[in-house]
Amino acid sequence: MLLPFQDELLIVNPRRRGALILCKNYHAELAGPGAAVGIVFDRDCQEVIPIGSLSLIQAESTNERTKAYLLRRQWVQLVRQITNNAEPLQRAGKLLEQLEGFFDRETIAEVPDEILSLLIGVLPQTVKKARQKRSGDE
Repeated sequence: MLLPFQDELLIVNPRRRGALILCKNYHAELAGPGAAVGIVFDRDCQEVIPIGSLSLIQAESTNERTKAYLLRRQWVQLVRQITNNAEPLQRAGKLLEQLEGFFDRETIAEVPDEILSLLIGVLPQTVKKARQKRSGDE
Protein backbone atom coordinates (compact mmCIF):
# COMPACT_ATOMS: atom_id res chain seq x y z
CA MET A 1 0.00 0.00 0.00
CA LEU A 2 1.42 3.38 -0.96
CA LEU A 3 0.90 6.46 1.14
CA PRO A 4 -2.01 8.39 -0.42
CA PHE A 5 -2.27 10.88 2.43
CA GLN A 6 1.17 12.47 2.63
CA ASP A 7 -0.20 15.98 2.19
CA GLU A 8 -3.01 15.78 4.73
CA LEU A 9 -3.36 14.88 8.38
CA LEU A 10 -5.43 11.79 9.05
CA ILE A 11 -6.00 9.80 12.22
CA VAL A 12 -5.96 6.04 12.62
CA ASN A 13 -9.52 5.47 13.80
CA PRO A 14 -9.37 4.99 17.58
CA ARG A 15 -12.65 3.04 17.58
CA ARG A 16 -11.21 0.16 15.55
CA ARG A 17 -8.37 -2.28 16.09
CA GLY A 18 -6.24 -1.10 13.21
CA ALA A 19 -2.80 0.36 12.74
CA LEU A 20 -0.25 1.28 10.12
CA ILE A 21 3.38 0.35 9.87
CA LEU A 22 5.03 3.22 8.03
CA CYS A 23 8.19 2.04 6.29
CA LYS A 24 10.83 4.73 5.94
CA ASN A 25 14.29 4.52 4.32
CA TYR A 26 16.05 2.66 7.14
CA HIS A 27 13.40 1.96 9.76
CA ALA A 28 9.66 1.69 10.29
CA GLU A 29 7.21 3.38 12.64
CA LEU A 30 4.03 2.07 14.18
CA ALA A 31 0.97 4.31 14.15
CA GLY A 32 -1.75 2.67 16.22
CA PRO A 33 -5.31 3.72 17.01
CA GLY A 34 -5.69 7.44 17.53
CA ALA A 35 -2.31 8.33 16.00
CA ALA A 36 -1.80 11.09 13.46
CA VAL A 37 -0.44 10.07 10.06
CA GLY A 38 0.51 12.02 6.98
CA ILE A 39 1.82 15.55 6.44
CA VAL A 40 5.31 16.29 7.80
CA PHE A 41 5.53 13.05 9.80
CA ASP A 42 5.45 10.78 6.81
CA ARG A 43 6.80 12.59 3.75
CA ASP A 44 9.74 10.17 3.70
CA CYS A 45 7.47 7.12 3.81
CA GLN A 46 8.27 4.45 1.21
CA GLU A 47 5.52 1.93 1.97
CA VAL A 48 2.54 1.52 4.28
CA ILE A 49 1.47 -1.79 5.79
CA PRO A 50 -2.07 -1.88 7.22
CA ILE A 51 -2.73 -4.07 10.25
CA GLY A 52 -6.08 -5.29 11.49
CA SER A 53 -9.31 -3.41 10.91
CA LEU A 54 -7.80 -0.20 9.59
CA SER A 55 -9.83 2.93 9.11
CA LEU A 56 -8.52 6.46 8.67
CA ILE A 57 -10.53 9.52 9.65
CA GLN A 58 -10.05 13.26 9.35
CA ALA A 59 -9.49 15.42 12.39
CA GLU A 60 -12.50 17.63 13.02
CA SER A 61 -10.89 20.09 15.41
CA THR A 62 -7.61 21.43 16.70
CA ASN A 63 -8.18 19.39 19.87
CA GLU A 64 -8.46 16.17 17.86
CA ARG A 65 -5.27 17.00 15.94
CA THR A 66 -3.39 17.72 19.16
CA LYS A 67 -4.57 14.46 20.72
CA ALA A 68 -3.59 12.56 17.55
CA TYR A 69 -0.08 14.05 17.63
CA LEU A 70 0.29 12.98 21.26
CA LEU A 71 -0.94 9.47 20.51
CA ARG A 72 1.52 9.14 17.62
CA ARG A 73 4.25 10.07 20.06
CA GLN A 74 3.03 7.43 22.54
CA TRP A 75 3.15 4.71 19.87
CA VAL A 76 6.71 5.75 18.99
CA GLN A 77 7.64 5.65 22.68
CA LEU A 78 6.16 2.15 23.07
CA VAL A 79 8.35 0.84 20.28
CA ARG A 80 11.37 2.71 21.66
CA GLN A 81 10.85 1.03 25.06
CA ILE A 82 10.89 -2.36 23.34
CA THR A 83 13.99 -1.36 21.39
CA ASN A 84 15.83 -0.43 24.59
CA ASN A 85 16.25 -4.16 25.28
CA ALA A 86 19.82 -4.99 24.22
CA GLU A 87 19.06 -8.64 23.40
CA PRO A 88 17.64 -8.85 19.82
CA LEU A 89 15.64 -12.07 20.38
CA GLN A 90 14.02 -10.66 23.53
CA ARG A 91 13.28 -7.42 21.67
CA ALA A 92 11.54 -9.33 18.88
CA GLY A 93 9.63 -11.46 21.39
CA LYS A 94 8.44 -8.40 23.28
CA LEU A 95 7.27 -6.73 20.06
CA LEU A 96 5.30 -9.82 19.08
CA GLU A 97 3.84 -10.06 22.57
CA GLN A 98 2.68 -6.44 22.49
CA LEU A 99 1.24 -6.62 18.97
CA GLU A 100 -0.46 -9.98 19.50
CA GLY A 101 -1.95 -8.67 22.74
CA PHE A 102 -3.47 -5.71 20.98
CA PHE A 103 -4.54 -7.42 17.77
CA ASP A 104 -4.28 -11.21 17.71
CA ARG A 105 -1.72 -13.79 16.69
CA GLU A 106 -3.36 -14.49 13.32
CA THR A 107 -3.35 -10.81 12.34
CA ILE A 108 0.29 -10.33 13.32
CA ALA A 109 1.27 -13.57 11.56
CA GLU A 110 0.29 -11.86 8.29
CA VAL A 111 2.88 -9.10 8.78
CA PRO A 112 6.19 -10.09 7.14
CA ASP A 113 9.22 -10.62 9.38
CA GLU A 114 11.12 -8.02 7.31
CA ILE A 115 8.60 -5.32 8.19
CA LEU A 116 8.52 -6.13 11.92
CA SER A 117 12.31 -6.20 12.01
CA LEU A 118 12.40 -2.60 10.73
CA LEU A 119 10.37 -1.48 13.75
CA ILE A 120 12.92 -2.65 16.31
CA GLY A 121 16.25 -2.85 14.48
CA VAL A 122 16.77 -6.59 14.33
CA LEU A 123 17.31 -9.02 11.48
CA PRO A 124 14.25 -10.68 9.91
CA GLN A 125 15.63 -14.07 11.02
CA THR A 126 15.43 -12.87 14.61
CA VAL A 127 11.72 -12.10 14.27
CA LYS A 128 11.21 -15.52 12.67
CA LYS A 129 12.99 -17.19 15.62
CA ALA A 130 10.89 -15.22 18.10
CA ARG A 131 7.71 -16.30 16.33
CA GLN A 132 8.83 -19.94 16.46
CA LYS A 133 9.69 -19.61 20.14
CA ARG A 134 6.28 -18.07 20.91
CA SER A 135 4.53 -20.86 18.99
CA GLY A 136 6.43 -23.42 21.07
CA ASP A 137 5.33 -21.70 24.31
CA GLU A 138 1.70 -22.65 23.74
